[in-house]
Amino acid sequence: MKKELSILFLCGWYPSKVSPLNGDFIQRHAETVATKHKVTVFHIITNPNYKSIQIEEFIKNNVVTHIVYLPKVNFKIQKILLFFKAFKSFLKDKKFDVCHLNEVYPFGLLALYLKWFKNLHYIISEHWTGYHKPQSKNISFLQKILTKRIVSNAKFVCPVSNDLANSMISLGLKGNYRIVPNVVDTDIFYPSTSSTKTFTITHISNMVNEHKNVKGILRVIKSITEKVDDYHFNLIGHNSKQYLPYINEINLDESRISIIEQIPHKKVAEYLQNSDVFVLFSNYENLPCVILEAFACGVPVVSSNVGGIHEFFPKNFGYLVEPRNESVFLSKILDVYSKKNKAEKDEMFTYVKDNFSKKKILSDFENLYIKL
Repeated sequence: MKKELSILFLCGWYPSKVSPLNGDFIQRHAETVATKHKVTVFHIITNPNYKSIQIEEFIKNNVVTHIVYLPKVNFKIQKILLFFKAFKSFLKDKKFDVCHLNEVYPFGLLALYLKWFKNLHYIISEHWTGYHKPQSKNISFLQKILTKRIVSNAKFVCPVSNDLANSMISLGLKGNYRIVPNVVDTDIFYPSTSSTKTFTITHISNMVNEHKNVKGILRVIKSITEKVDDYHFNLIGHNSKQYLPYINEINLDESRISIIEQIPHKKVAEYLQNSDVFVLFSNYENLPCVILEAFACGVPVVSSNVGGIHEFFPKNFGYLVEPRNESVFLSKILDVYSKKNKAEKDEMFTYVKDNFSKKKILSDFENLYIKL
């Protein structure tokens, strides 16, 4: 595509003062598209510290960003009115070629408004794990009805995996589906030429135990103590210190563990590059960016086989196990320690560059934009 487009990214999740890393995977999609096109991000979030609407505007990595902070209100109708008031004010004197919706509900209502009243067509990128069972039972009747309307009116619906697409379809969300996965910055995530002396295991996540089964990982790390003399475990993520009492409860040697709070994206690359294995033991997922980032760094992964992970997991890049099966999870980490079935780092990096690089994901989106 030679023409530069003006693209509106409507984002239900996006990094802000309230939640600095919320939806950073959407931010990376926006920044990828902005390498060639004019991208404007619009995001609304409630900030209980504000008593009136506050708007933050800035440019970061070539993305024109508008974050609207709404005051906390007592009634839902008040929030809806403030929501649309902020959006209509934002739209003044602006013209876009494409609307790219991120998260169907409720921001899809704004995309519908643009289609019906401004003749602006939209595509959807979706990452939400809430469409999977059993989480989908929490979707209200009204949300399901509105989501069906939003999805059916989109030109294209782009989940990050076939598994997510199938979950959406099973809920009656009929649309024109195309899979566009998460993007990996291969300028940051690439193999290190150095090697580690201590067997280093790393886990990076949001630290929500019900989702990521962090306690299960810690129990497995405890078992590794009996099998591996020289190892170290990195536990990285927001509020990772919450697990200190549990670490003490199971008598895990704290000297072998680094507990690290949320870190910048470039630091994530450094930790992965200096790891021997990345571990993820989630109860449910879609397509975690961090698995692809580990591959880009030439680091094998041991993960639970949930969501769409298996769709982008070459056989010799690590191991997939059933969720919550701690004995098998342990045995596969030990297989990595024994250097069994390991791909070359360059092979892993090439796989990521060919399938998830900025160039590839930009091309995937452009092939859809051109059809709007």
